[in-house]
Amino acid sequence: MQKTIYTITAILLMSLSVTAQENSSPEKKKSKWYTTRGGDAGLVSFSNVSRNGKMLNNVPRFTFFLNGGANFNYDFGKNAGFFTGINGKNLGVIYDDNDSVRYKRRVLAVGVPVGFKFGNLKKHNFFYLGGQADFALNYKEKRFVNGDKVSKSNEWFGNQTPGFMPSVFAGFQTNRKLGLKVQYFVNNFFNPDYTKDNIKPFAGMDANVFFLTLSYDFSVKEMFGVEKD
Repeated sequence: MQKTIYTITAILLMSLSVTAQENSSPEKKKSKWYTTRGGDAGLVSFSNVSRNGKMLNNVPRFTFFLNGGANFNYDFGKNAGFFTGINGKNLGVIYDDNDSVRYKRRVLAVGVPVGFKFGNLKKHNFFYLGGQADFALNYKEKRFVNGDKVSKSNEWFGNQTPGFMPSVFAGFQTNRKLGLKVQYFVNNFFNPDYTKDNIKPFAGMDANVFFLTLSYDFSVKEMFGVEKD
């Protein structure tokens, strides 16, 4: 994972060098800030939940709920740009504790992405990559026995998961303003030190979440009253 982060960092540094050279050209147009409404639509997440090193049966998770936000974009030129923003995220895992018990656990989080995009920005054909810092807000879990829901709990600002959940992402967008994105969360979804009734229910538990999502980026609106080329 560290090699992946180092590779992404190197690519971003090289992109900054290239765009700096482009900006030194006397024919370079003035860069612009603008906002977009974007995020993740249909999100399919995968996980590798294990307990004490033993892999448990993992189930893909699909959600539409609370995966959107706003992005703030800065174009260095016609072919490279930067973006950040604030986005909601519905992140979770589904796994079988044994042959009869299944858990569904999820976190609602708010995140700040930082990324770079490359391609034909005017025609909205480009790819992008970067990192995101998500902060957990609400934790919810459901327990099923032989397919029947037997319990559920919901807690704001709980300690069942880490409060800070960093990730890396990459994707592409088409001129239809739709695209695909992959995102990988670096740290353990569970907090092994979480204690309830003098018991640590997540001791020995480990899970990393990876998801594939249909992304969107609509309603371009320029900031500061400047029209986008």
